[in-house]
Amino acid sequence: MKKHFCFIAFLLSVLTMNAQNMEDILTPRRQGLAVIAALEAKGDIAGLETAIAGALDNGLTISEAKEALSQLYAYTGFPRSLNGLGVLQRVLEQRKAAGIKDNPGKDADPLPGDYDALKQGTEVQTRLTGKPFNYSFVPATDYYLKAHLFGDIFARNNLSFADREVVTVSAISSLPGCEPQLIAHVSGARNMGVSDEELRALPVLLETKVGVAEAERLRGALASVYGGEYTPVQTVDFLVWPKGEPNTAYAKYFTGNSFLAQMEGGMANVTFEPRCRNNWHIHHKQVQVLICVAGRGWYQEWGKEAVPMTPGTIIAIPAEVKHWHGAAKDSWFQHLTYHKDVKEGASNEWLEPVSDEHYNAL
Repeated sequence: MKKHFCFIAFLLSVLTMNAQNMEDILTPRRQGLAVIAALEAKGDIAGLETAIAGALDNGLTISEAKEALSQLYAYTGFPRSLNGLGVLQRVLEQRKAAGIKDNPGKDADPLPGDYDALKQGTEVQTRLTGKPFNYSFVPATDYYLKAHLFGDIFARNNLSFADREVVTVSAISSLPGCEPQLIAHVSGARNMGVSDEELRALPVLLETKVGVAEAERLRGALASVYGGEYTPVQTVDFLVWPKGEPNTAYAKYFTGNSFLAQMEGGMANVTFEPRCRNNWHIHHKQVQVLICVAGRGWYQEWGKEAVPMTPGTIIAIPAEVKHWHGAAKDSWFQHLTYHKDVKEGASNEWLEPVSDEHYNAL
């Protein structure tokens, strides 16, 4: 029972955390490390360039940026690590040409003469996992992990153990199919000094700076480590259909957050976060067409059963019909929309919100 209550408290803290809370918990420097790592792993070169510049502006040193991107070869592979280092080099050259002086930082101290990589790495890995680790199935890999990754790399003291685990957790959050490793490193991050509050803040940061899918992947890992059930949220790829900007002009007619991206030909792409829906409304003297392109959602006419919407669903809403549409409880949702058969005097009439009681009964 105590464990159950602890998980509920943890989950509520995750759901209610906002960007301001995140900035109070994660230092700008550590935010920079996390975002750089996640974008490197995602392969988002353009985003990585912007993130590196922002991190340098917020106090990350050149040495720390190099170290984080170099460490990541062990988790994301040499191709992405070298791409990241190439972006860092290009950003530094551009900033130098613009007269910006970045802090070089301090390189790692030389290792002592009696340094034993295997011994050092075994101690670090034991601390990380919380128990002795021996991968006897593949002895060579066991040696590489201990002597090189947790020995040679972790022995470099220009990043702390906690810094390195923030980098690792953020990167693996961007790698689909690596959930077991992500769960292991969330536990390891706690053992290496990353606070629970910092771990809870990371999904908010990733959702803001990297992507929804990456944030959801980490939320699932956090729920696994802290105990309790977690219902995955279906995400969408905003590189396929743009998310657009917050739909502020119509926000008062929506429950939850929606986003609007104007398309060609008078068409718009509307993005709904999970549970977001618009109010009941009527289109007078015009037909509205909805085309679902990503995620899952609902369409419902007054007095009729709700209709599920999945990619490829097309609905033509007759004029003068009271209706609403929005996302499913556990999925983002995107639909294209446009109007046809528009007559003189056409307008939209916004009505009452779709109540939680009505929505939850779907």
